[in-house]
Amino acid sequence: MQKTRLRRYAQLIARMGANVQKGQDVVLFAGLDQPDFVVMLTDELYKCGARKVHVRFNYQPLEKYHVRHQSLKTLSTVDAIAEAELKFMADNCPCRVMLASNDPDGLKGMNTAKMTKGQIARYPITKPYRDAIDGKHQWCIAAVPGVAWAKKVFPGERGSVAVEKLWEAILATARVDDDPIAAWEKHNKDLQDRCAYLSSLGIETLEYKAGNGTDLRVGMIEEAIFCGGIETTKGGVTFNPNIPTEECFISPKKGVAEGIVYSSKPLSYQGQLIENFWFRFEEGRVVEAHAEKNDELLQKMITMDEGAAYLGECALVPFSSPINQTGLLFYNTLFDENACCHLALGRGFGDTIRDYHNRTHEEIKSLGVNESMIHVDFMIGTADLSIVAHCRDGKTIQIFKDGEWAF
Repeated sequence: MQKTRLRRYAQLIARMGANVQKGQDVVLFAGLDQPDFVVMLTDELYKCGARKVHVRFNYQPLEKYHVRHQSLKTLSTVDAIAEAELKFMADNCPCRVMLASNDPDGLKGMNTAKMTKGQIARYPITKPYRDAIDGKHQWCIAAVPGVAWAKKVFPGERGSVAVEKLWEAILATARVDDDPIAAWEKHNKDLQDRCAYLSSLGIETLEYKAGNGTDLRVGMIEEAIFCGGIETTKGGVTFNPNIPTEECFISPKKGVAEGIVYSSKPLSYQGQLIENFWFRFEEGRVVEAHAEKNDELLQKMITMDEGAAYLGECALVPFSSPINQTGLLFYNTLFDENACCHLALGRGFGDTIRDYHNRTHEEIKSLGVNESMIHVDFMIGTADLSIVAHCRDGKTIQIFKDGEWAF
């Protein structure tokens, strides 16, 4: 891949994604797949004025060994060094940049039940620190190709060829052209305009229907608004949390969802793939679910905590999105969720509530934003998906028709 294009991508992540402010620290999370790009991105983060870039590498095989060999007590403990890092985050609000490159099957065979118990035990300790930075710092998730991931997307290709093809797909969907900053400014405006229109409708429920059997009604919070593209911290700093992104999203009202919904793409969860699954909702909660592949993992997911069986997000993405037009299944939520409409189980987003920055977590929760230790997006968009908005003034407005925006 041409270094000039990679440099533009690094600049996009640093400037438009994280929008690092002068003197701000950055924590950069990355795998071992593209060290040269990590160096390039680190350089761009410093050029933006970062005081210090803290690089944290991760490696899936090590994660499997940690779960295998550590006792459940150790996995359930937040050590002093880990808590000190969380305190640093809460006290300093550094940017967080995450470069996704994991193998979609990289944690296959891991003791997920043991890992899950550890996560559940640590959550009450880590949650207050994460709440403390919510809405106060910039963060950005982008991607670089790993060999295993690339070969999953392009089966039959040699590793080097697959990586080059995946680089091309990543840069194309991230709008890395001659002037990616200008491209993203235009894209952000389009998403913001659509969100403003949707928020003006006063939607009470969204009704989803598709030929695969999806027939679902989801209730909306009266104080909620649609968000998409650019976001703003409490201090007024704008940033793009996802590169790429194509969605207009909202957090629905906990406890108000009825019907059944079928997935339209596989879900990569905890390093494994869940395929051909569905959920049935009553009074907002998943009461029945099944997957043809990895059903046990699906059942664990929806029982992680009380909020894991409730919806946290409704996201609208046209079926003709640039990501879907690639014809690729990325086996990565960052891309696949932006290929078509999706829902998410678990934690909702406080920033979808009007005047979010001036409300407490308890106030946001009381309005109906779901709370959970998980937030798992799953794709439901199809070429025939219909979404109808039933508004509080009695009007019925077609939002999506045949998988596309109806306005």
